[in-house]
This record gives sequence, structure tokens and C-alpha cells, in this order.
Amino acid sequence: MLNYTVTFLVIAVIAALFGFTGIAAGAVEIARIMFFIFVALFIASLIMGLAKR
Repeated sequence: MLNYTVTFLVIAVIAALFGFTGIAAGAVEIARIMFFIFVALFIASLIMGLAKR
């Protein structure tokens, strides 16, 4: 999932360089949402891993 986040972030940077601000803003929002989902899942997996011990 982090790979997709980085991909959308790269798309946003490239779109911003070429002046496509609408596409860049959309890609940044998608990357931001996916990053927070990744962080939430990562924390949940850490908690579940510690609970199994």
C-alpha cells in the first residue's frame, strides 16, 4: 500500500511540474488518504502482534 502512495505522490509531482494543478491536487489527496490508511493498518498490526505474545 505504501508503494501506491509513493506512486500517486510521484504522479502529483510530475503533474504539478507540467502545470496540471487539478490532477496534481487529486493525486495528492489520494496519496494522503492511502498514507493514513497505511499508518492505521500498520499500527493495528503492531498492536495485534503484541497482543499475541
